Formats: sequence, structure tokens, C-alpha cells
Amino acid sequence: MPETLLDAVSAVAAEVGAMALASWRGDFRHWNKDEGSPVSDIDLAADALLYERLMAIDPEAGWLSEETADNASRLNCVRVWVVDPIDGTRDYVRGRDGWAVSIALVEGGRPLIGVLDAPARGEHWRAQSGQGATRNGVPLIASRRTDLFGARVPADVLMKQDADLVTVPKPNSIALRIAMVAAGEADLLATIRWGHEWDIAAAALIAQEAGATVTNAFGHPLRYNSTRGEAFGVLATAPGIHACAVERLASRAVKGVVR
Repeated sequence: MPETLLDAVSAVAAEVGAMALASWRGDFRHWNKDEGSPVSDIDLAADALLYERLMAIDPEAGWLSEETADNASRLNCVRVWVVDPIDGTRDYVRGRDGWAVSIALVEGGRPLIGVLDAPARGEHWRAQSGQGATRNGVPLIASRRTDLFGARVPADVLMKQDADLVTVPKPNSIALRIAMVAAGEADLLATIRWGHEWDIAAAALIAQEAGATVTNAFGHPLRYNSTRGEAFGVLATAPGIHACAVERLASRAVKGVVR
């Protein structure tokens, strides 16, 4: 039996990850949602299994998932499960390894538990608030970079004004890109658009517990279980470059925040 809440959530993530891995590169249905993002039979099966297992752990918690119709009743819950059954579905359906099961348990707007299971990469990430973060049991320490010049960014290409940065390989899963900052394999991850809380909640806690600084695109603290379940951008960086990154992105963030 799991000894702690983190162990219990970790076991669920590993179970769902193993289920998804069994069908990866196999025969399954996938299609595009109305907004154009991909979804598959496996996303839906993973969502159902996550709901069953996680609600058994904490049946009083609310539920916010990419693959479940949102219910405003979660706003009245003290705790909320914030999950993405397969973050990085585009990589999953293409047979690439940049996807992960993402689970966070949020209380009072902040994550208590964050777990990512990326079985195609052989990676299991976990964190508990105030207790540090690990990958495959090894403690994580974020980059100590203090100069924005040369900072490593998981991206395919960079804008001209960011030519002083350096690209590193980018998984489709934004959770895994944030986790790269936690592991010191990247120095900066930034998005300047409205995004969903289920994409970032677990990974943000992992990065913070590894010593990274994680905020929204304006440098303000992230809070979860909002009315829309959205946040404007995420900025995860080595602490020594966060202020410079916020300054660089400020004008772009102001333009991007308007819906």
C-alpha cells in the first residue's frame, strides 16, 4: 500500500502511464477537437481511469481535466484534482515520446502534489509542496544561470529578438518542457498566450520545488482552480534570469493578453 498521499498519486500516474504506453505506436482512434487540438481513444480511457482512481483517494475534491466537461461545482471545493490524461497528445499520436500523464492536487489555489509520468521516456517526476522534487527518485536542482544571454530554451525556433538564446530539443508536452527547467536541462520556458491550468499545475510545482521560479507571463504568481481554469502564459526560469525574462516579454505579454 502507498505510504503517503504523494505515493498514492504517483502510483496512479504510473498505472495510467503504463496503460497509455501499451497502446502507444499501436492501433487506436484519434481525431481533432473543435479547436483543432488532437484527442484519442487513449486520452479518454486515461481520463476515465484517472477519475476512478483519484476520486477514490480524495472523493471530496473537485475535478478539472482536459477530457472532462467542466463543472462549476469544483469552485466550491477545498481541493481540486487538476489533470491532463495525456499532455502532448500530438506527440503521442505521432509515435514520439514527448508526452506525459499529468496530475496535480490543488488546495487554496496552490498545488500540494504534482506528478508527471512519461513512460515512453522512462521518466517519473514527482513533488510535494515544501518537500522538494525528484525524477526517478533523484532530487532535482534547477539551473543557477544568472545571464539571460545563452539561456537554453526548449523550442523549435526562436523569434529574431530572442536570437541570443539557445534552443534545446522540445517535447510536445508543455509539462515536460517545464520539467526540463526543474532538471536543469533548460533555463527558460515561456508561453505568451492563454492556456489551461491542467497543462501546467503539476509541472509548475515540480519546477518550483526544484528551485526554479514559476509565474504567469507578467511575473505574477499562478493560482489554480480559477473560474475559466486558465492562466495567461507561464514563465519557468532559473531564478537568476527571471526578472530579465519578465522585462523582455513585457510588451509581448501586454499585446497577447487581449482575447
